[in-house]
Amino acid sequence: MPKPLTLTDPETGHKVDLPVLEPTYGTPVIDITGVPRELGFFTHDPGFMSTSACRSNVTFIDGDEGILLYRGYPIEQLAEKSSFLEVCYLLIHGELPTTSEWEAFQNDIRSRTMVHEGLRTIITGYRRGSHPMAMMVGLVGALSGFYHDALDVNDPVHRMRCIRQLVAKMPTIAADTHKWGAGQPFMHPDNAYGFVENFMRMMFGVPAEPYEADPVAARALELMMILHADHEQNASTSTVRLCGSSGTNPFAAIAAGIATLWGPAHGGANEAVIRMLSGIGSRGDIPRFIDRVKDRESGVRLMGFGHRVYKSYDPRASIIRDACHELLSNLEGTEREQPMFESALELERIARSDDYFIERNLYPNVDFYSGIILSALGFPLNMFTVIFAVARTVGWITQWNEMIGDAEDFRIGRPRQLYLGHARRDYVPTGERS
Repeated sequence: MPKPLTLTDPETGHKVDLPVLEPTYGTPVIDITGVPRELGFFTHDPGFMSTSACRSNVTFIDGDEGILLYRGYPIEQLAEKSSFLEVCYLLIHGELPTTSEWEAFQNDIRSRTMVHEGLRTIITGYRRGSHPMAMMVGLVGALSGFYHDALDVNDPVHRMRCIRQLVAKMPTIAADTHKWGAGQPFMHPDNAYGFVENFMRMMFGVPAEPYEADPVAARALELMMILHADHEQNASTSTVRLCGSSGTNPFAAIAAGIATLWGPAHGGANEAVIRMLSGIGSRGDIPRFIDRVKDRESGVRLMGFGHRVYKSYDPRASIIRDACHELLSNLEGTEREQPMFESALELERIARSDDYFIERNLYPNVDFYSGIILSALGFPLNMFTVIFAVARTVGWITQWNEMIGDAEDFRIGRPRQLYLGHARRDYVPTGERS
């Protein structure tokens, strides 16, 4: 255990020892909980970029080295060898399943894929042009009204039931938002299909015809979902934890996470990449585009490069780049995406060899190629963030469950503030104001 740090009040000379907490990996953490009590100060940390708000055993990121671990397993191994549903089990339970555990888990998820028909009645109240994320926020929050018999967050059995309900129903809800906007009939789940294949069938199938997902397409989508399943304490995950800290039900907490993900600075990045690549034009127009990116007065940004955490190559980006190449090489009907992919490769080549981008750590992130994959798979642009939400739900609910079960640290979130407003002043009646 590292020696504690000592903080001294320069006016009074009073001292407080601050324990230093040693993580499995990463930067040691100073426990400042004694500072307000002993010295009467709070810390100021906009964006919470220097603050550890929780203990967690779920996900670890090393942004400098480009490392991402789910429960200790490297993302590269899980992407190559696992499935999305098995990754769900790993995140939820902390270990990979045995044969019997895996069979039971799959059966349980299959038994929960249908949604209450009343939820579909709610969907029909939205106008056809509603953004799918607007519907997702309302529909997921509404689940608490349909599955209200297991909402005791202090009961581990209730919590697990809600966790599995969410994992199982999110693809169905997401597909329903697309079908409503497209003016097509809703598709019920068919549990003869795999988890990802079932999702694709509900998205793109119609009752009048059989549907079979292309294996290359299904694997590309599954890979996307694995890579997006969790990403430590990002904005939406922190929102789920903060919302859940009040004791609210998990459906409401996940709805709050979806609302946060909807923001263009978080879940909308892959949409911005597609708009950027579509706007560049041909590959020959890239040098002129790069010049505009370098010109601060132009307002043009290179989307899909750089990351708040990763200061080297995003480990997910190289995985998804290869998947994108395989998808476009083997899937019919992707001619429209080929020029975008070629432009993306050229942009990546320039950014990784140009000192301007290297000095600013502007490496491709996972969003740079994920939008091309989703476009090639046939997902409309307004569904991109919805797919992100379907994949990230398991991470959100796992983090929520970990927080609720943490007897040592669990308490309602209550950030402090640095007040810079008016000093106390007295009310003046309307007629006496100058």
